[in-house]
Amino acid sequence: MRIRSLFITMLGIAVAAASISASQGLLKVDPATASVERSTPALVSVVVTGQDIDYGEVIEAQKLTTIQWPAEAVPAGVFTDFSRLIPAEGIEPRRARRAMVKGELVLASKISEYGEKVTIVQTLQPGNRAMAISVNATTSVGGFVTPGDYVDIVMTSQDSKGLRAVTILQKIRVVGVDQQTDELSEAAQVGRTVTVEVTPRQGQTLALAQRAGTLSLTLRNVLEGGEDAPLESIRLSDILKDEEIILPEVVEPDKQVVKVRRGSAGVEEVEFDIQETESPEVN
Repeated sequence: MRIRSLFITMLGIAVAAASISASQGLLKVDPATASVERSTPALVSVVVTGQDIDYGEVIEAQKLTTIQWPAEAVPAGVFTDFSRLIPAEGIEPRRARRAMVKGELVLASKISEYGEKVTIVQTLQPGNRAMAISVNATTSVGGFVTPGDYVDIVMTSQDSKGLRAVTILQKIRVVGVDQQTDELSEAAQVGRTVTVEVTPRQGQTLALAQRAGTLSLTLRNVLEGGEDAPLESIRLSDILKDEEIILPEVVEPDKQVVKVRRGSAGVEEVEFDIQETESPEVN
């Protein structure tokens, strides 16, 4: 009996072991099919600013750094090392054509050539001009006009018919306030001149308008798009909406003439209103 019991126990263990082995075989997953291939994108080193760089500031090695960037997403004009940015000994440096913030990609369009002078002219669109107009705290929106803003320009003048205002230019970009040209500056500044970007034709319009009247700026929403419709001029009388006062017509009362004999003095003619109920006194 003991031998039989032992045999049955060993047989059960063998069957259990076989079952476990079969289960493991069914559950086993090929690592090659379970793993997901993840290809690492190719990276390249690109130059970025290591600190804020102001407009016109010299490009120096200590102001730059490099980061890794996906090779397939590298924009045009990017620099991959400092060799094309930092001049050799005796060569004038490059300068920033526009202000750049820390971590910004350094592109060829944002910096000058070696020794090139940097002015606001380099921020203008081809064919456009920079022109300054005189302003004060009132006409420059309390000093809240800053480089990079877009404005409308209104001329106020006076002629034989009274005061008149007309919007002469719309959606004009401000490139400078006095000597400040930094578009990243958020400080309000009450300047005496504002420099704007205009076409040659618009420049002629501004030159005449400055002689003819006072120019005022109105700030525009930077998100506005599309073309603006021309605005008609407006006069002071349009604002006041004065109406001519018509006085009631004065009607002269009807007169009646009565001849009165006054003794030896002869006949005298006396006039009186017909509304009068009393007759003139006769002596």
